[in-house]
Amino acid sequence: MAEGDLIIGNGVVVHEDELQEQFIRSSGPGGQNVNKVATAVQLRFDAANARGLPERVRVQALKLAGSRATKEGHIVIEASRFRTQEQNRSDARDRLAELIARAAEPPPKPRKKTRPSRSAVERRLKAKAGRATVKKMRGKVSSE
Repeated sequence: MAEGDLIIGNGVVVHEDELQEQFIRSSGPGGQNVNKVATAVQLRFDAANARGLPERVRVQALKLAGSRATKEGHIVIEASRFRTQEQNRSDARDRLAELIARAAEPPPKPRKKTRPSRSAVERRLKAKAGRATVKKMRGKVSSE
């Protein structure tokens, strides 16, 4: 493992050489500097060909990425929250690590269907019949 690798956990690793960073001009804060310095970061991760991701995590990560995923299987994260390149770079990497960590979580257990007990059904029907009689008694009073 190289120094710049993102270690997610459970054997999931994003290797440094699978990340591509491009610095672009930011639309965020920075005053006059914003037009001169490329502080925003566009982080590209080739999830489709990543060797540190198991197949289940790879599929789930692309699904969670939504519109940030390209047809080729790249995940593109843009970070322009901060004024410095280094902070935006760190922010983009953190957001990618968070996305992959969410994708690596085990899927929830499927719900087992249960049926109400016979006594619960009887109680419900008895209460329903009671409400029906109460409503029936609200009718017009006859003069007999």
